[in-house]
Amino acid sequence: MDSAFSLFNCIENRDSVSWNIVIQGCINHDSFMKAVFMFSVMRASGLSSTVPTMVLLFQAYGHLGAIQEATGAHSLMIRTGFSDIVSIQNSLLNVYARAGELQLALRLFDEMDQRDVITWSIIINGHARNHHPGIALCFFKEMHNWGGIKPDGLTIVTVLQACAAMEDTYPLLVLHSYIIKLGFRTDVFVNNTLIDLYSRCGDTQSARRVLDYMPERNNVTWNSIITGLVQNEHYIEALLFFNHMQKDGIEADEVTMVNLLQVIKRFGDSKKCKSIHSVIIRRGLEVNMLLSNSVMDAYAKCGSLELAWRLFTKTNDRDLVSWSTIIANFSDCGRHKEALSLFREMYISQEKPNSVTMLSILDSCASLAALLGGKWAHGLVIRNRLEREVTVSTSLVNMYAKCGDTVMARRVFDSSPNKNVVTWSSMIGAYGMNGHARAALELFKEMESYNMKPNEITYLSVLSACSHGGLVEEGRACFERMGQDPRVKPSVEHYACMVDLLGRAGHLEAAQRVIGKMHNEIKAGPSAWGALLSACRIHGNTELGGEVVQKVIELEPSSSGGYLLASSMYAAANMWSDVAKMRSVVNEKGLRVMGGYSLIQVNLQSHRFIAWDWSHPQSQLIHETLEHLMGEMKWGVDVEFM
Repeated sequence: MDSAFSLFNCIENRDSVSWNIVIQGCINHDSFMKAVFMFSVMRASGLSSTVPTMVLLFQAYGHLGAIQEATGAHSLMIRTGFSDIVSIQNSLLNVYARAGELQLALRLFDEMDQRDVITWSIIINGHARNHHPGIALCFFKEMHNWGGIKPDGLTIVTVLQACAAMEDTYPLLVLHSYIIKLGFRTDVFVNNTLIDLYSRCGDTQSARRVLDYMPERNNVTWNSIITGLVQNEHYIEALLFFNHMQKDGIEADEVTMVNLLQVIKRFGDSKKCKSIHSVIIRRGLEVNMLLSNSVMDAYAKCGSLELAWRLFTKTNDRDLVSWSTIIANFSDCGRHKEALSLFREMYISQEKPNSVTMLSILDSCASLAALLGGKWAHGLVIRNRLEREVTVSTSLVNMYAKCGDTVMARRVFDSSPNKNVVTWSSMIGAYGMNGHARAALELFKEMESYNMKPNEITYLSVLSACSHGGLVEEGRACFERMGQDPRVKPSVEHYACMVDLLGRAGHLEAAQRVIGKMHNEIKAGPSAWGALLSACRIHGNTELGGEVVQKVIELEPSSSGGYLLASSMYAAANMWSDVAKMRSVVNEKGLRVMGGYSLIQVNLQSHRFIAWDWSHPQSQLIHETLEHLMGEMKWGVDVEFM
């Protein structure tokens, strides 16, 4: 461009063509302000504007969103006698439509005596881009009736996108039929758009039919169908179409690789992940940050977090996605302290966090019961103006709830401007897990007063609150009401929660009946039988417990949980031979015993307490204090958990 300007400055007698060339060059290089400046210099030199010059000027204004300047140029257009020239009118119309000034666009559109296919495409696209898909479709119908103008491929694609924005496949199907009649059945650009939009609407069958009838396919075609299948979780089919793509002689590009990595991480195949990573390196594509981040995420999701970490450390130009990906995966793998340490490193590097990053950090703070760390993260959320995002505010509620601070959880909940059913359910669950069952029920009633319909998670939160609060009748009423709600269907978790509620209250026969009802709809799982076994332990019913433990072991033969729960039940009843039997089975089968743990935070430091663990430096003092307190409270000590 510098050479072009040097040559331009050497021209003594510049005409409109030379000015237009240099203005066009500025636009091509995204120097829109310079293009406008060159136009003003041209006018100052005494040279009159031409039709191409005015078109270029409006192009620059369109990119700048300069509405006032475009309106002023409109007056110049009228004075110079260009007001009836369609190409100039179209350029001005595009400025208004692009900036979302639809009233100005409609006024100009109505004033136009002559309209070509570009005119109609601009007005249709303007409404589609500004979230008025219905009006865009109306203009498309009017276009057909107005002078018989035939739409081009660009118009068709715009209208198709408007149909997809309506989130209804029926208009898309109708328009598809019309497109075939217009002769666009073999148009690759239009067909690629159809595949993409059908997939976005979840209609992968129609997307496949479009591909089957295409005589010519390119890499966009194959990437569109593979992307659609991956987004709709048809992973096996996505792999099959990748094979078809290779047979068609189309080489996989960056988009294909990203989709393949999405499939591989769903199957947890780290070997395949390494193979794709090797291909990426051989082709020199590792500099592509989207690909690099996708490989990193795939390694972690396939259980190779160390390989993901190695790739992260080798990445020089880390972006926000790189940081968020590695932090999220450390958090998902339960390595919360390392996730927080990485976040501090990211913070020091002055990389600004987004909502995805903060969700991982809040989850780690919740898992570590790190209340002060959670409050610091809350401050960052406010500083970065993320508190209005519903996922973030919901995550804050969960974090405070798991740290035991229901007051702050409620404060976040009340200040959230965009509550959805998940937010309400989280706050109800927060009350439930912290022993405020009545408050949970009151909030449930308040939720309904706002005409917010409960979902499966809401009912589970209410049932859990009733279970922990001993509210048997309220829990029964909630469960019965859920059964009458046509929008939701009770799952294994709901039944298990109901069994737990009745079992804790000592209604063991009623709990058994709930499990009996499950066989009519869904099979009772280990969670339901485990809840009943736990109730048998609490209430000392070893006869029923003996029957139940067989069910638990039958459902989860490789888990130590059922054996240990039965062992605890027998120990409480002084049935030591049965205790020994359960313990010996665990040892013979080589089952791994997963110890439960508790977390508390004292003076900014989290302390983890695990059953049978004496590694804490103050273990002796802690156990002596606990024994003294239990003696004062006259509790019977459960020998199994001491």
